[in-house]
Amino acid sequence: MAPSKTFNLPGLHASSIIIPNRKLRDAFREADTGITGPNLFGYTAMEAAYRHGDQWLEQLLQYLEANLEFALDYFATNIPRIKPVKPQATYLLWLDCRKLGMDDMALRDFMRIKAKLGLDDGFLFGKGGSGFQRMNIACPRTILKEALERLEKVVKAL
Repeated sequence: MAPSKTFNLPGLHASSIIIPNRKLRDAFREADTGITGPNLFGYTAMEAAYRHGDQWLEQLLQYLEANLEFALDYFATNIPRIKPVKPQATYLLWLDCRKLGMDDMALRDFMRIKAKLGLDDGFLFGKGGSGFQRMNIACPRTILKEALERLEKVVKAL
């Protein structure tokens, strides 16, 4: 579990691992995964998030839901060649870009160089991700809007 994901507090480098099964827990420890503990700021922020973050989390979830609806509407209205896949429980939006007619490397270059967007390449997640990009919408709406406008501009220029 990581408050950096739950509470959208990137950069904390703080998480907890709960492994109730003793055999699995011992195997995890023996694996020497290289996972290091957080710094003092990370511990403090993690404790504050879990102790006092309920109201923040409620507001965050509402904001992220509004970002999702904004993005879905924007794609439907302005960039219909890209079909977003509505997520069930995440702020990561999968974008079906196959109608753009590009292979994975051309799509990567298109997003990074033409649109100037740092999206995740779908093919990195397996064969089924080919032709997809993954967009993080857990950001201020102004940044999301700017990203979508850049994407719209370069898609329309195709």
